[in-house]
Order: sequence, then structure tokens, then C-alpha cells
Amino acid sequence: MREVRLRFSKTDRCKYISHLDINRCMARALSRAKIPLWYTEGFNPHPYMSFSLPLSLGVESYCESVDLRIIGDITNKEIKDNLNEMLPSGIRIVDVYDNFRDCSEIAFSDYVYTIEFKDNDLAFEKIKNVLEEPEIMALKKGKVGKRRVLKETDIKQFIEKYNLSIRDDNIILNIRLAAGPSKNLNPTLLFDTIIRLIDMDFEWKSITRISLLDKDYKEFR
Repeated sequence: MREVRLRFSKTDRCKYISHLDINRCMARALSRAKIPLWYTEGFNPHPYMSFSLPLSLGVESYCESVDLRIIGDITNKEIKDNLNEMLPSGIRIVDVYDNFRDCSEIAFSDYVYTIEFKDNDLAFEKIKNVLEEPEIMALKKGKVGKRRVLKETDIKQFIEKYNLSIRDDNIILNIRLAAGPSKNLNPTLLFDTIIRLIDMDFEWKSITRISLLDKDYKEFR
């Protein structure tokens, strides 16, 4: 038995597939591709799969990964090619490799936000002002007893760095957010907070995760 990591992209309509459904989709594709997986023991055996960092619904990514345990003789190239024949077009295996790092080493994630407004110049100035504030107060869902409430949380502490620009009639926000087991900022929460604070309707938007990094800003693999 050996462990391998599958690096994959999740784009287009597949960005609307939840993490739980991605798990199911991957399991079905592995079965159809006849990948010789190691299964857990017990009453309900299932293939071992461990995803590095679950992705928010509606967010695209070029750096997702899942770890598998393989039995039998099959090359990493065969795993990649066989799986890509069975997966939907919005999910593509881009690499399969054996030597990889523990998920606890993930510390940051880079995102690209592409947003269109009727007045991009005004929106640009408002977004810039929000990001330059010493505090950015987000409304997060929480509980007080059995009651669901919205709690204010300062998310500025989770923003490592950013760059804001206007290109091709869109506002482009490149931003590095805290990610991983100890500190993590949902990119959708950041987007919702910005839109609420600038008080402007957007015409269109996309959010894409482009890389995962360790605490020294080196690529996580």
C-alpha cells in the first residue's frame, strides 16, 4: 500500500458542487476508473480519502488536493489519465505524486476576486477604503443558547496582503488570506462583508483560489 496525493482543479459549473458532493463524485469516479484503493475495515468499508482544505461553495480553484491509499500496481500517470476520463469536465486531475506535506502546514491561501459594478471607479475607491481600515467587521452566524444570531467579528487580522486594480471593465482583487487548521477566513464571507460595507450592487463576480502556502509563503504540495 502507498499513499498518493491528487491535485485537481474545480471550475465552471462544478464550483457549485458542495464539498460533501465532491467527496461522493470523486469516490464514484475512482470506482468507475477501477483505481485499486485501500478500503477501511469494519461494518461499512469505504475508500480512504482525505482532502487538504475544503473549498467554499461557489469558489473555483486550481489547487485542490485529496490523499488516497493505493494497493496494487498502477502508475501515477495511469491514475491521472483514468480518472480524468471519468470526472465531469469542471474537475480535472492536474498532478499525482507520492511525496507530500501534511495538511497542518497550510497557513495561507491566495485568491483572485473578479467583480463588475455599474460604476467600477466608485466601487474601486470604496473597496480600497474598506481594505485600508484598521478593522473590517464581518457578520458571522453564531449561537447564543439555542438562538441563531449574527456576531460581529474583525476579519482584518486574517488578511495578509492584497492588491486592487481595474482591468477589462472589472475590479480585480488579489488577496492572501489566512487558511488552515489554526486560522481560516472564508473567502465568501470576505466578499459579502465588502459588498455590505460599500453598499453597492454588483453585476457579476467570481472567486478563484490559485494557491495554498505554508507559513514561509512556500507553495504547499
